[in-house]
Amino acid sequence: MEDTTAGLAVAEVLAGPAEEAGGDEGPREAPASPDDTIRFCLQLGEAMIDTTAPVVQVQDALEHVARANGIPDVEVVALPTALVLSTPRAQTARTVAVTAGSRSMRLDQVQEVLEVADLARAGSIGPTEGMRRIGDALERSSPYSAWQQALGYVLSAAGLALVLGGSLTDVALAAALGAAVVGFATLTARWAEPYQAIVVLVCAFAVSTAVFSLARTGLDVSLLPALVAPLITFLPGALLTTGVIDLATRQMIAGAARLSAGVMMLVLLALGIVAGANLVGIPASSLHAGGSQALGWVGAWVGVGIFGVGVTIRHSAQRRAVPGILVVLVVAYAGQLVGGAVLGTQVSAFVGALAMTPVALVVARYAGGPPAMVSFLPAFWLLVPGALGLVGVTSVLGESTDQGLTAVVTAGTTMVAISLGVLTGLGAGSWVLDSRWWVRPDRRDHPGG
Repeated sequence: MEDTTAGLAVAEVLAGPAEEAGGDEGPREAPASPDDTIRFCLQLGEAMIDTTAPVVQVQDALEHVARANGIPDVEVVALPTALVLSTPRAQTARTVAVTAGSRSMRLDQVQEVLEVADLARAGSIGPTEGMRRIGDALERSSPYSAWQQALGYVLSAAGLALVLGGSLTDVALAAALGAAVVGFATLTARWAEPYQAIVVLVCAFAVSTAVFSLARTGLDVSLLPALVAPLITFLPGALLTTGVIDLATRQMIAGAARLSAGVMMLVLLALGIVAGANLVGIPASSLHAGGSQALGWVGAWVGVGIFGVGVTIRHSAQRRAVPGILVVLVVAYAGQLVGGAVLGTQVSAFVGALAMTPVALVVARYAGGPPAMVSFLPAFWLLVPGALGLVGVTSVLGESTDQGLTAVVTAGTTMVAISLGVLTGLGAGSWVLDSRWWVRPDRRDHPGG
């Protein structure tokens, strides 16, 4: 396990302020046995990996949890698909491992898991209570019905089309195709996991065929907003950005694995788009960013709001977390606009990520506020490095090599810029966290939504 200064700083800031042991959690548990502690660490670590938390945050949390429960020398190796715990200096050395990364978590589940991690690392709850709460979170049904989640996806697709500069035609088309994509995903949900690649290809092919066909009829369609927005569920923006964060904190294996998975998703999407374009007879390289913005300069801001509401419904955010998520989204987009105007488009993502990070940390410290990771995920999706990368890969496959390579380089720069912005924001936020002058003294854990 690597123990770098940057990595520890990231983990400490993301973890949040330590709760006082024995706070409002009721009677304290009896001291946990080493076996119970190890089982809890495995369950907690597996769940944290499933939330796509940076590896350094997972390792730091599990080390603190083990130390709080009488195992001070635990070694943790966390990877995107596996977790290994070892006690090499104990009287009886042991090593245990579990697979991870096989579940997709809703935002309400992410919030519960990270809140349990914060409380457990401070010793405020023990392994028994922690395992119960994580188990309950993983088994809990979404607070939204299936049709409400589908509506949330349609809203997020329409909102993203506005953010990408789409016209009213683009927004309507993105919403309609988004409904088709979420319907197909729902129908194939039971068997889609082993065949995810096929689902991605089919959706990308169907959406691109529809968009390119309508464009060929002479309908005023801006290809990027109408084509990318309905495929938002497959865009690996958060995965790619987290992978870069892992690399920046010297977690090489985890970072490379997440980047590879994200690039693979982009290639699958691009293959489907190119196939649809070839079927219709329009070059895939004709993708371009934006068109005639539907509502002028107000349209993008309206899109951010619609996107935020749609994402919180689609991914089942706890209701108390929604205001914080929307605030972080608005700040991220505002920072991106300011950065683009002052420093250029290449640096705009850095400024957006830098602006949103302290805000997410402040929101996380207020009563009812979501953990920073819950606010980060929708913001990563909004900054759309995945959309930029999709344009680049599609252009390369469509034989517009110069344009494609330029877009790929831009996408890579965007991912690095977002990651550096987050890391810089966390570093700057660490000073504020140390002073903690804005922390409400009566903050307590609030289970449920």
